Amino acid sequence: MTLFEKHQARFEQAQQACATRHCWSPYPEMPDKYPEAAHAKSMGLAAFEQHLKNGRFELDQPGIRNWIGEEISPYTQKALGVVYPQSDINTLFDVAEKAMDSWAQAPYTQRIGVLMEVLEVLYRDHLFEVLHAVMHTAGQSYNMAYAGSGVNALDRSIEALVYAEQAMRSVAPSAHWSRRFGSSEIHLQKTYRLVPRGTAVCFSCASFPTWNAWPSMMASLATGNPVILKPHPATVLPMAITVKAFRQVLQAAGFDPNLVTLAIDTTSEPIGKVLIKHPKTAIVDFTGSVRFGQWVEQNAHPALAFTETAGCNTVVLESAQDLDAALRNLATTMCLFSAQMCTSPQNIYIPKSGVNTPQGTVPFTEVAQRLATAVQALTSDPKKASMILATIQSPQTLALLQDLQAQGQQRGQVLLSPQPYTHPEFPDARTSTPLMLQVTTQERDLYAEERFGPISFVIACEDAQDALKQATQDARSQGGLTAFLYSMREDFIAQAEAAYARAGAQLTINLVGAMPLNFAAAYSDYHVTGLNPAGNATLTNLAFVAGRFGIVQSRRPVTPESGSTP
Repeated sequence: MTLFEKHQARFEQAQQACATRHCWSPYPEMPDKYPEAAHAKSMGLAAFEQHLKNGRFELDQPGIRNWIGEEISPYTQKALGVVYPQSDINTLFDVAEKAMDSWAQAPYTQRIGVLMEVLEVLYRDHLFEVLHAVMHTAGQSYNMAYAGSGVNALDRSIEALVYAEQAMRSVAPSAHWSRRFGSSEIHLQKTYRLVPRGTAVCFSCASFPTWNAWPSMMASLATGNPVILKPHPATVLPMAITVKAFRQVLQAAGFDPNLVTLAIDTTSEPIGKVLIKHPKTAIVDFTGSVRFGQWVEQNAHPALAFTETAGCNTVVLESAQDLDAALRNLATTMCLFSAQMCTSPQNIYIPKSGVNTPQGTVPFTEVAQRLATAVQALTSDPKKASMILATIQSPQTLALLQDLQAQGQQRGQVLLSPQPYTHPEFPDARTSTPLMLQVTTQERDLYAEERFGPISFVIACEDAQDALKQATQDARSQGGLTAFLYSMREDFIAQAEAAYARAGAQLTINLVGAMPLNFAAAYSDYHVTGLNPAGNATLTNLAFVAGRFGIVQSRRPVTPESGSTP
């Protein structure tokens, strides 16, 4: 049985889910539902702790010239003490190019079978190990590291493989072509080859290292390209585990493990621009800051660049059937992982006259205060806060909180002041409750860019039309991945849908209940539109994979009688 045949049933289920966009996942959604959960959790924690004990992450890849590492756990605020091999960049490109030959010649179904096996190994042997690695580098909570950085990332990876297969399957391998030219009948045998673009450089980000990187790697590898993975210096461990798993499966399947290598750096000596401008770089996948993402888009050429950065995610609160339910949902979404998610809402636009409800109009100041109260209810208890807020990934975020609080006191009203909370399991954890500021549209310079972390602005607008105009302007000018609307008016909802569509932001309307507003479901939700400055690529669709290979043809004459070459 081939690896593709081994995983074919699951792959076909994923194809069906992508076609119908319905809810499906082959993975359990909660850690306790994982098969033999207690044993898996124990083994995963032991594997993570062994990395800390070893201090040196052994990775058999060429060109090693140094060992470096600077990760600090947001939970303990102590160095992990793990160092990783730093290889010569030119060597990594050379071995990647060499490894590509046999990989590109393999049938694409064979490649997909090997990559499905990689995902099975990550899930079966490394999921809880990755979970702890993500917790102690990115700072996510246990459950979010399992879901967002574990099984959801696996789902998105299968999704990328589905679209890669669809794109490659659409190209006929050969054709017999005939046409009359004057008195002659010309018959040609045409052959079409799928040719990979070349070496891909994949950047993983600090806050969600696996969620974008895994599907990006799958998209490149499935279409025949090798991958050099460049993790953020703060979150190397989960990606080093990833690279090791890829290499082991590739080698066991008879392929050169140098199809996947690790390229690391430090914050003081970054190598990102060197990798992007390397003459052998053919593809760049970048997830991270807006500033560097814009540089990537402007400078990656002739490499093909796929970016997801960030933006100002907005809320328009015009009216609500159940205002308290809407505010509870907003509060929960604003607090998840301390708003260190690319889909976290930041700018909340409300008419200065207030929000209409079946019980009457609730004044603007009361809406703002009730939202602040809802956030405070989620964060006042340390146990609850630890599950929702988790930790602050970077000390720079704490500095930003203090700076914006000071500006908010001078130019608006501080609805909530950020305070550290004591994590019940990790008393030294880097934590903060949210900062919430009430301002007007005159303070646009404060909020018209992404303010990474638990920071939000409640903004008074002239009316509902002004609120919608301001919000969609954010998406168009600064970028926006997601947007949220509450309204009882169908005419206003239709207007908002059209306006946000033009602004290229995904819109969620009147959602209340247990589901977080910014939850993005694999096989169903398109993540990023590529239509505004928040990124140029959608995860995942055909465009995410189709450009990673080209089609080269050859043709030769055949005789009509025999079908053979003359």
